[in-house]
Amino acid sequence: MSLSDPIADMLTKIRNASMARHEKVDLTPSKLKLEIVKILKTEGYIKNFKKINQDGKNYIRVFLKYDKDNRSVIHGLMRISKPGRRIYAGYKTMPRILNGYGTIIVTTSAGVITGAKAVESKVGGELICSVW
Repeated sequence: MSLSDPIADMLTKIRNASMARHEKVDLTPSKLKLEIVKILKTEGYIKNFKKINQDGKNYIRVFLKYDKDNRSVIHGLMRISKPGRRIYAGYKTMPRILNGYGTIIVTTSAGVITGAKAVESKVGGELICSVW
Protein backbone atom coordinates (compact mmCIF):
# COMPACT_ATOMS: atom_id res chain seq x y z
CA MET A 1 0.00 0.00 0.00
CA SER A 2 1.32 3.38 -0.99
CA LEU A 3 1.76 5.93 1.76
CA SER A 4 2.64 8.77 -0.58
CA ASP A 5 -0.84 9.04 -2.12
CA PRO A 6 -3.61 8.42 0.43
CA ILE A 7 -6.34 9.68 -1.94
CA ALA A 8 -5.42 7.05 -4.55
CA ASP A 9 -5.48 4.41 -1.80
CA MET A 10 -8.96 5.55 -0.75
CA LEU A 11 -10.25 5.43 -4.33
CA THR A 12 -8.73 1.96 -4.82
CA LYS A 13 -10.39 0.66 -1.63
CA ILE A 14 -13.77 1.96 -2.78
CA ARG A 15 -13.29 0.58 -6.31
CA ASN A 16 -12.21 -2.87 -5.06
CA ALA A 17 -15.00 -3.08 -2.47
CA SER A 18 -17.65 -2.17 -5.04
CA MET A 19 -16.30 -4.74 -7.52
CA ALA A 20 -16.37 -7.39 -4.76
CA ARG A 21 -19.97 -6.36 -3.87
CA HIS A 22 -19.13 -5.43 -0.29
CA GLU A 23 -21.75 -3.59 1.72
CA LYS A 24 -19.29 -1.17 3.32
CA VAL A 25 -15.64 -0.16 3.37
CA ASP A 26 -13.61 1.52 6.14
CA LEU A 27 -11.19 4.32 5.28
CA THR A 28 -8.57 6.11 7.33
CA PRO A 29 -9.81 9.65 7.94
CA SER A 30 -8.55 13.00 6.70
CA LYS A 31 -10.33 16.25 5.93
CA LEU A 32 -9.84 15.88 2.17
CA LYS A 33 -11.11 12.28 2.16
CA LEU A 34 -14.17 13.30 4.16
CA GLU A 35 -14.96 16.08 1.66
CA ILE A 36 -14.58 13.67 -1.27
CA VAL A 37 -16.90 11.16 0.42
CA LYS A 38 -19.46 13.95 1.05
CA ILE A 39 -19.44 14.75 -2.67
CA LEU A 40 -19.87 11.06 -3.55
CA LYS A 41 -22.91 11.00 -1.24
CA THR A 42 -24.52 14.15 -2.65
CA GLU A 43 -23.95 12.99 -6.24
CA GLY A 44 -25.58 9.61 -5.47
CA TYR A 45 -22.59 7.29 -5.88
CA ILE A 46 -22.75 5.92 -2.31
CA LYS A 47 -25.63 5.27 0.10
CA ASN A 48 -24.18 6.94 3.16
CA PHE A 49 -21.09 7.38 5.31
CA LYS A 50 -20.32 7.94 8.95
CA LYS A 51 -17.33 8.68 11.13
CA ILE A 52 -16.55 5.85 13.55
CA ASN A 53 -14.27 5.68 16.59
CA GLN A 54 -13.49 2.01 17.22
CA ASP A 55 -10.89 0.83 19.75
CA GLY A 56 -9.41 4.33 19.90
CA LYS A 57 -8.98 4.54 16.11
CA ASN A 58 -11.02 6.72 13.78
CA TYR A 59 -12.51 5.53 10.50
CA ILE A 60 -14.78 6.77 7.79
CA ARG A 61 -17.25 3.97 7.04
CA VAL A 62 -18.64 4.23 3.51
CA PHE A 63 -21.80 2.29 2.64
CA LEU A 64 -21.72 1.36 -1.04
CA LYS A 65 -24.71 1.64 -3.35
CA TYR A 66 -25.94 -0.98 -5.84
CA ASP A 67 -28.81 -0.99 -8.33
CA LYS A 68 -31.69 -3.48 -8.41
CA ASP A 69 -29.56 -5.98 -10.40
CA ASN A 70 -26.84 -5.83 -7.70
CA ARG A 71 -24.44 -3.91 -9.96
CA SER A 72 -22.37 -1.15 -8.46
CA VAL A 73 -23.51 2.42 -9.08
CA ILE A 74 -19.83 3.37 -9.39
CA HIS A 75 -18.71 2.18 -12.82
CA GLY A 76 -15.34 3.91 -12.72
CA LEU A 77 -13.21 5.83 -10.26
CA MET A 78 -9.96 7.38 -11.48
CA ARG A 79 -7.31 9.55 -9.84
CA ILE A 80 -6.34 12.49 -12.07
CA SER A 81 -3.83 14.66 -10.21
CA LYS A 82 -1.04 12.66 -8.57
CA PRO A 83 1.75 13.68 -6.18
CA GLY A 84 4.29 13.41 -8.98
CA ARG A 85 2.18 15.28 -11.50
CA ARG A 86 -0.36 17.85 -10.35
CA ILE A 87 -3.04 18.74 -12.89
CA TYR A 88 -4.93 22.02 -12.70
CA ALA A 89 -7.75 23.48 -14.77
CA GLY A 90 -9.46 26.83 -14.93
CA TYR A 91 -13.21 27.08 -15.02
CA LYS A 92 -13.13 27.70 -18.79
CA THR A 93 -11.11 24.53 -19.44
CA MET A 94 -12.77 22.26 -16.87
CA PRO A 95 -13.02 18.75 -18.38
CA ARG A 96 -16.35 16.91 -18.61
CA ILE A 97 -16.53 13.22 -17.80
CA LEU A 98 -18.63 11.11 -20.19
CA ASN A 99 -20.14 14.25 -21.71
CA GLY A 100 -21.56 15.35 -18.36
CA TYR A 101 -22.78 11.98 -17.04
CA GLY A 102 -19.75 11.56 -14.79
CA THR A 103 -18.49 13.80 -12.01
CA ILE A 104 -15.10 15.41 -11.59
CA ILE A 105 -13.98 16.41 -8.09
CA VAL A 106 -11.89 19.58 -7.83
CA THR A 107 -10.14 21.23 -4.90
CA THR A 108 -10.41 25.01 -5.22
CA SER A 109 -10.02 28.09 -3.10
CA ALA A 110 -13.74 27.66 -2.34
CA GLY A 111 -13.16 24.12 -1.00
CA VAL A 112 -13.62 20.68 -2.49
CA ILE A 113 -16.45 20.83 -5.05
CA THR A 114 -17.60 19.17 -8.27
CA GLY A 115 -16.42 20.40 -11.64
CA ALA A 116 -19.91 21.64 -12.53
CA LYS A 117 -20.06 23.78 -9.37
CA ALA A 118 -16.56 25.08 -10.09
CA VAL A 119 -17.64 26.23 -13.55
CA GLU A 120 -20.80 27.75 -12.07
CA SER A 121 -18.76 29.59 -9.40
CA LYS A 122 -16.10 30.53 -11.97
CA VAL A 123 -13.19 29.05 -9.99
CA GLY A 124 -10.52 26.64 -11.12
CA GLY A 125 -8.32 24.30 -9.16
CA GLU A 126 -6.59 20.95 -8.89
CA LEU A 127 -8.42 18.01 -10.48
CA ILE A 128 -8.57 15.31 -7.79
CA CYS A 129 -10.50 12.45 -9.40
CA SER A 130 -13.34 11.51 -11.71
CA VAL A 131 -16.29 9.21 -11.00
CA TRP A 132 -18.76 7.71 -13.41
